[in-house]
Amino acid sequence: MDYLIAPDRWEWLFTGRSARFLLDGFLVNLELAAIAMVASLIFGLMLALARLAKSRIVSGPVGIWIDVWRNLPLIFIILYLALGLPGPWKDTYEGLVPSFMPEAFQSGRILAAILGLTLYNSAVIAEIMRAGIVSLEKGQGEAAQSLGMTYWQSMRLVVLPQGLRRMVPATVSQLITLNKDTTLVYIIAIQEVMRHGRILGSCLPFTCGIEVPILQVFLVVGAMFVSINFALSRLSRTLEIKQQQRTGVKVERATGLEDQVALDTDTT
Repeated sequence: MDYLIAPDRWEWLFTGRSARFLLDGFLVNLELAAIAMVASLIFGLMLALARLAKSRIVSGPVGIWIDVWRNLPLIFIILYLALGLPGPWKDTYEGLVPSFMPEAFQSGRILAAILGLTLYNSAVIAEIMRAGIVSLEKGQGEAAQSLGMTYWQSMRLVVLPQGLRRMVPATVSQLITLNKDTTLVYIIAIQEVMRHGRILGSCLPFTCGIEVPILQVFLVVGAMFVSINFALSRLSRTLEIKQQQRTGVKVERATGLEDQVALDTDTT
């Protein structure tokens, strides 16, 4: 235990630009996560609605798409896209990216990371959203249609507002996972927090002037992720409480994809 808490093992954190170097890398992770979160939520909702379409011509291929992407290892998707994306795509991205973005975002490799995170997480979120929607009583949609609403009107005005409320905990849980998964992009040489941590950990006393223990470096990295993900989980709980106060109804909580699927099974 002394190895962990001894003051001399933490001197590196307050020496030079060590802390700033780690924060710069963590900022890349947060920006990458924010972009992938927005894209995954939008694309995931579109997939969920297409999966629920009455036409099998639409729902069938979308179901296959969802099953394929959410069952592939994310690290495989990222690595495959980094190797397989056409060169012109990367060149186009590098020409369009704003100059104020961090250096890591200037490389075309980041495009593979964004696409990989979006493809995987949108498929998982689509299944969460689908299960949240079908967990509602069928009478909700039938009542809306009896009032003269079309299918899409009842979905937009009646079903989706209630279904989305039920799946907030599960969706936020997946977004937290997405935030953690941004560390996988180090395999395609993107300068994010894990790579910055490895660079610091490989710094020897005769080159850096001080020993930088790799264990303590990764403890700091872990604390960064804990702080952000804890804030996301508290935000999820706050949104849930506000929704209960607004509607006066306590919806059944689902904390993971398995729970959402269980709700789906119970209602069918």
